Amino acid sequence: MELKGKMYEIGRKQGIALKSNAKWKQQTELQTNGNMLEARKQIEKVSPSLLNEIEGLAAGMNIHVDTAMQLFGGYNIQMPSMGCTTLANDSLYVRNYDFSDALYDARLVLLNPDNSYASIGFSQQITGRLDGMNEKGLVIGLHLVNEKVSQKGFLATTICRMVLEQCADIYEAISLIKQVPHQYCVNFSIMDREGNNAVVEVSLEQQIVYKRTPLICTNHFESKQLSEKNRAFIQGSLHRKNYLEALEKKNVTPISAYHIFNDEESPLFFKDYKEYFGTLHTVVYCPKDRGVMAGIGGNGDPYFLSFNDWLKGKEKLPCLLEGEIASGSFLY
Repeated sequence: MELKGKMYEIGRKQGIALKSNAKWKQQTELQTNGNMLEARKQIEKVSPSLLNEIEGLAAGMNIHVDTAMQLFGGYNIQMPSMGCTTLANDSLYVRNYDFSDALYDARLVLLNPDNSYASIGFSQQITGRLDGMNEKGLVIGLHLVNEKVSQKGFLATTICRMVLEQCADIYEAISLIKQVPHQYCVNFSIMDREGNNAVVEVSLEQQIVYKRTPLICTNHFESKQLSEKNRAFIQGSLHRKNYLEALEKKNVTPISAYHIFNDEESPLFFKDYKEYFGTLHTVVYCPKDRGVMAGIGGNGDPYFLSFNDWLKGKEKLPCLLEGEIASGSFLY
């Protein structure tokens, strides 16, 4: 999906499209959960552009702005468990996103707003981002650690979006992540154009930053300070981490990284969609030249695109990306 211009109009355009969508129509008929004033204040403070997009969505869908705030604000919203695996070296960032296809936006969004950085990434709840890269070559992805421990705050998907629209390198990203209230325990894996990388471990009270090359990040805290916040069962997360560590001495290129992650026989690929742990997409971001390689489901050929060329108006995008998830096909 290509979105350009003022954020209000971007929101309104999406709202008009969502108005006829049965899934979103059903959600808009649900009663809002209390006063959304606090959510509005928090969003306005950290990301005025997100507020503009939400107001545009409300107008396009012809719903009350409080309803739109609850659906798309990414503040104080329940999130089920999910899995994510990332490997990054000095030239690439590769990632699998594992969740339920029933709750998947199925949108790769290329966004070029008037007053913030352009970005490309997979959306969640329309306004959030599961992962992405901006025009400065900054890449970010989320890794949920523990959804059982929570407080009032922003979803990691919303924070990823804020980082992409506002930050040029990992240092700006770390600073922003430390400033905003977080709802759940989560890892953020980040990389910039210069090859710098970091993992930010975020609990409700504390953030720990560590750097290592190559960067490996799954769904548990590694620091001693936050290890007690992990889920009771982290063996799967540890297994994925150990598998990636065994690849450290290999020459991993963007295309080989894609196939390592996208192979359905790989220990990094899962089909447990009903348990919110099935691999939905594999994506490789290359910050130096802003190249992107993406595939839906498993054992698929990657789709290549140059985000740089798209920004210059030289990249023609397909209407749909096609892949197979479990026993059915999935198009978007």
